[in-house]
Amino acid sequence: MSTTAARSADRLTGATSSGRFTPVNKESTASLITRQLREGIMDGSLPAGSQLSEARLSAAFGVSRGPLREAMQRLVQEGLLRAEPNRGLFVKELDAEEIRDLYVARTAVESAAALKIVRDAAMETTPRAVALLRETCTAMRRAATAGDLSALSDADFDFHEELVTASGSARLRRMHETLMVETRMCLTALEGTYYDPEDQVDEHRRIADAIADGDEAAVLGAIDDHMHQALERLIRGGEADTRG
Repeated sequence: MSTTAARSADRLTGATSSGRFTPVNKESTASLITRQLREGIMDGSLPAGSQLSEARLSAAFGVSRGPLREAMQRLVQEGLLRAEPNRGLFVKELDAEEIRDLYVARTAVESAAALKIVRDAAMETTPRAVALLRETCTAMRRAATAGDLSALSDADFDFHEELVTASGSARLRRMHETLMVETRMCLTALEGTYYDPEDQVDEHRRIADAIADGDEAAVLGAIDDHMHQALERLIRGGEADTRG
């Protein structure tokens, strides 16, 4: 081995041999708490605007306040909690501008994912991706027919998650995951804002059909139209709630 190669090997192994790195658990207590709090925000059991009590949460989780505070600070950094001086931590409420920004980001990520699926059409995974998207559209239609708005919202969420996952891009998926909690909060708020739930189904079906046809312009148009319509319903619904 050359002197240069030996030095490189030493740099790679030296950190471990010198004790700078130590074994870690698969998931820390703070990570577990973070995940559960994130899910609570996502499903609405910790509603927007609600205050988090350290005493109650530490008792509920059966942990000291140390890992709980670490978990909550992670959620502050993710933008899901906001800190108010001398008052504590609150679940963030999304205003109109933040919702618009969220949907700009979603449009960019999901458009990139859909185009990747179309451009990788020769791959064996593409037909399965289209089949999964269409199956989700069928689930949405069943929920719409039954008037089950909660199931419809779940299937809507699944559609977008499957779309990005089907792209096969780990980076797009990581980017999308950072938006999913706020997305879920928005989808929960969207329940009942469609004039006709069938419209919700049709918007998603058009996306799946455009991907199946390999029509890039139609894909981008369908995603942009869906995001625009969803955003308008959210903003309009929020204004109605304020007036009410």
